[in-house]
Amino acid sequence: MLATRVIACLDIEGGRVVKGVAFKGLRDAGDPVERARLYNDMGADELVFLDVGASYKSREILISVVEHVSQQVFIPLTVGGGIRSVEDMRKVLCAGADKVALCTAAIADPGLIDQGASAFGSQCIVISIDAKQQGNTWHAYTHGGRNDSGRDAVAWAQEAVKRGAGEILLNSIDMDGTQEGYNLALTAAISTQISVPVIASGGAGALDHMVEAVQRGKADAVLLASLLHFNTYTIEDIKKHLEKKGVCVRW
Repeated sequence: MLATRVIACLDIEGGRVVKGVAFKGLRDAGDPVERARLYNDMGADELVFLDVGASYKSREILISVVEHVSQQVFIPLTVGGGIRSVEDMRKVLCAGADKVALCTAAIADPGLIDQGASAFGSQCIVISIDAKQQGNTWHAYTHGGRNDSGRDAVAWAQEAVKRGAGEILLNSIDMDGTQEGYNLALTAAISTQISVPVIASGGAGALDHMVEAVQRGKADAVLLASLLHFNTYTIEDIKKHLEKKGVCVRW
């Protein structure tokens, strides 16, 4: 049995960690370098940095943050937000990231996935899918959850994997920041249809939500933001509870 990863997520805007609800109403949650160091010391398995500004200026700030973090933190780091080309990927990886996350740019130009996988290997390419329910299915959204691409999220995940994506970061816009639980139906719909790991994101509010994401949603990892930023739980709390419920974790 592969160990379930517990991943800390830092949404970064203007060099600060921020957190909102359903991708809106952002509030300050601290310094990213300090937060990264804290989660590293707590025992997080990985870190994800997402540049929610995603402008050129914002990305330059993010690269500086990544450089500082990579000098002090020694767990895998995924960076996304505003990455639009292979050269953007190279800059982020050279700054110290281990993986890059693509969302809007990959939907606009799916060939970017092929190019990134060819240049750096599939293990470096994470496709971030911001999904929102539309009737009986889910659509993949772009531009920080603002625009409906019209693409079915499950079909898009399947295409991304065929093109070389090594992992899917699955964000439920409907559940983001609500602390009412992950979108289990969405998570399972994608996890059962692809051959690469799926990270469940959006909605964790209680320890059992993480258990459900793995056992019912079939996720390979759980992503956390608010619960860590505002000191609701520690990484140790989460891992102990997962283990108690029969989920294999890393120590």
